Amino acid sequence: MFTGLVEDVGTLARADRRSDALVLRVTPTRIPVAELTVGDSLCHDGACLTVTAVDRDGYTVLAGAETLARTTLGAARVGTRLNLERALRVGDRLGGHWVTGHVDATGELAVRRDLGANLVLGVRAPASLLRYVVEKGSIAIAGVSLTVNAVDADTLSVAIIPHTREHTTLGALAIGDRVNLEADVLAKHVEKLVQVPR
Repeated sequence: MFTGLVEDVGTLARADRRSDALVLRVTPTRIPVAELTVGDSLCHDGACLTVTAVDRDGYTVLAGAETLARTTLGAARVGTRLNLERALRVGDRLGGHWVTGHVDATGELAVRRDLGANLVLGVRAPASLLRYVVEKGSIAIAGVSLTVNAVDADTLSVAIIPHTREHTTLGALAIGDRVNLEADVLAKHVEKLVQVPR
């Protein structure tokens, strides 16, 4: 479980294909590698991956077929910057929202408006995800917990404050870039509970 409050922006140092999986070596900037252990869960641009090895300069994770099919990680190249967050610990503050690290879909940046204090991003997303998105609700974009400003039939809009722009990869997004999206898990549970059994 994560909060969507990005701790670090790391760099993809290596990507090795292994049959239907991709082994990723990541170099963090601020997360101390010495604090990581094999088996830890880390969120990478919104996708939860398990640490499989740790060395002096970085760590390794494996992205399986399901992750590669549902996220942007399959298209990541050496040098790609990744939003990183370690799993929430019991007793930590929950400043964002409940983020599982299970990406629902990818979206495409369709609008980018720099308003000075805020950067407005409009993300085109599939209807299967937008059904769970409401104005002033929460969405995770590339692992970042954000408040939805507006939503219509095919796009959701968020505003990025200067701190988020500086400390995540969102400020570098260009029109056409793809991002991982995770809808608020509570909306999905409510939908399941209120469905009439067939």
